[in-house]
Amino acid sequence: MTRAKRFISFVVIALILTLVRCSTSPEPLQYGIDACYFCKMTLVDNKFGAELVTKKGKVYRFDDVNCMLNFYHSGLEDPGDFAHKLIVSYEKPGTLIPVEDAFYLKSAEIRSPMGSEVAAFESMKSLTTFNQKWNGIYLAWGEVLTQFK
Repeated sequence: MTRAKRFISFVVIALILTLVRCSTSPEPLQYGIDACYFCKMTLVDNKFGAELVTKKGKVYRFDDVNCMLNFYHSGLEDPGDFAHKLIVSYEKPGTLIPVEDAFYLKSAEIRSPMGSEVAAFESMKSLTTFNQKWNGIYLAWGEVLTQFK
């Protein structure tokens, strides 16, 4: 193999490895293993959790929405640099959904890991069903965003 071909092969391999490592895809939360980036507690309740993924592929995991938002507002990362902002669906434990698509319920009856008293749902119908026993209040994402500033 000529020197030029080896160099081109090296560049192609380096490029592929760089692209693979810079993935901005969300990763599943690993309960009992992952620690919350903000409070450092191990994620244990799969009905709660959140994840922020930067455009460079850095993944931040959280055990509760208030930990995510305290980090989000901390200035450690520019909020515009997040490729994904995800929250766990209460009704589908461990399933991450985009924060902007979720419906939020706040109630003293909701026992979240860090006391946010907020649960996320994929539909208003599901939120309404759970709210019949919890008697909470519906929050849009913008309201949740300002709750923990």
